[in-house]
Amino acid sequence: MQASIVVLPGDGVGPEVTDAAVSVLNAVASRFGHRFTFAEHLIGGCSIDAHGTALTDETLAACKQADAVLLGAVGGPKWDDPTATVRPEQGLLAIRKELGLFANLRPVKPHPALFEASPVKPERLRAVDLLVVRELTGGLYFGTPRKRERVDGHVRAVDTMEYHDYEVARVVDLAFRLAMSRRKKVTSVDKANILETSRLWRQIATSAATAYPDVTLEHMLVDTAAMRLISSPASFDVIVTENMFGDILTDEASVLAGSMGMLPSASLGSSGPGLYEPIHGSAPDIAGTGKANPVGTILSAALLLRHSLRLEQEAAAVERAVDQAIVDGCRTVDVGGTMGTLEVTDAIISSIGRS
Repeated sequence: MQASIVVLPGDGVGPEVTDAAVSVLNAVASRFGHRFTFAEHLIGGCSIDAHGTALTDETLAACKQADAVLLGAVGGPKWDDPTATVRPEQGLLAIRKELGLFANLRPVKPHPALFEASPVKPERLRAVDLLVVRELTGGLYFGTPRKRERVDGHVRAVDTMEYHDYEVARVVDLAFRLAMSRRKKVTSVDKANILETSRLWRQIATSAATAYPDVTLEHMLVDTAAMRLISSPASFDVIVTENMFGDILTDEASVLAGSMGMLPSASLGSSGPGLYEPIHGSAPDIAGTGKANPVGTILSAALLLRHSLRLEQEAAAVERAVDQAIVDGCRTVDVGGTMGTLEVTDAIISSIGRS
């Protein structure tokens, strides 16, 4: 296979972890006889510094023409001014919207060798294997009106949570389809006792379930889901939820794996390239130190192989290599180890070469 991949390293540790993932993808290409070409572009804070915008038209056009997009992270203290009109996160939101990436898949499966890295008791981590399907292009992050105004001598800020029926229907249907190849259970998370958007969400999820009689559907309020993720995480199979709830719950779920640095994600649409990134942020406090955990980004590259390039054997090889590296004791500081980014990456590449 020949494939073109756009790499958006972004800010902070983004360049370090995307370099690691590109090295792994090159090792996969060598091992399995493929040819991957990579084109690097700016996004986020570094793009603001260079071009005055978090996502240029040129970068967006390159992403649209690629087979897949690999992203690092965006943001940092340099661009954290709350009064700024241009912010790094705008690039991330824009690329999701422009590529039509309506669903974000975040698998959470703690590795037994890393149970001690999680603050959750090991007995609660056993058998945890869940997938969060987060709606990605609607809700509070995209709703309008969105503004600040002065009213009666006070500053008033407005954000709008907005969903159309088709936005809910397509992501819920995807969750059911994914559940069919797993343990056939979907938990739809909402706040239907308060929010009108959630009542619409619950209604559509209930209707969608009729097309999947083999899948069990349960509805759960988001506050209950937050509690259950810690108290009984193994009870979940596929969780589907709206944009902001998914953003928060998946960060919470990262403690099950021991670190945000361990978890990958895939953002997918109906057509066009998918976007693959770790769930962690730019971690500016360790940027440039060589301490960043590359596993989440490397596993995101495995998802890229699986979902965008349809290379299941190669994706599985990367995942086995990560498992083997962890079993062999290769881990960064965030999960109780002493190794650096390059050392962990090299161990994973070495395992791919032996597969």
